[in-house]
Amino acid sequence: MSTFSLPAIFIAIPRNPVLAVGLPLALGTLSGLPTSNVVKTAWYQNLRSPPGRPPNGAFPIVWSTLYIAMGYASRLAVKALDSSLLPATQDTLRTALALYWGQLALNLLWTPLFFGLKRPGLALLDCTALTGTTVYLTTLLHEPTGGQSTWLLAPYCAWLGWATYLNAGIWWLNRDLKPSGKKY
Repeated sequence: MSTFSLPAIFIAIPRNPVLAVGLPLALGTLSGLPTSNVVKTAWYQNLRSPPGRPPNGAFPIVWSTLYIAMGYASRLAVKALDSSLLPATQDTLRTALALYWGQLALNLLWTPLFFGLKRPGLALLDCTALTGTTVYLTTLLHEPTGGQSTWLLAPYCAWLGWATYLNAGIWWLNRDLKPSGKKY
């Protein structure tokens, strides 16, 4: 008998491949829409960035690809859950699916924190939690999905590591600025 319960909706959505891939892609797109306006503002233009920041045009391409990959990884997790007979593996997969939804929420929260509230420090806390959650999720899913989910989530983990570096650098280099972009 399983010891971990997850609301049925969080298992039902990834069972449908269109929803599994489409939901994170749609939510990520909606979350990122305001970004295109903020990157044109003086606040963003005047932020000092650490070396290695990709061009703004790379972000929509990379994030769309990552949202599709993470969505399909959730599909693989549910398929493994549906076929597993071992309670311990089922618990691991339910935990992984809970982490999947948690990382998606953290992911969607980052944009309003960084671009909406203009709080790179709060966004950095979110990004750090997101990265740790996603790395742990990836390790939990590796064995039950025969490594397939790792191929999908490893690029996401790498990108999150890079994003954490960029967020930390922006926070550190601009820590004397108020959200308005003026110095304290």
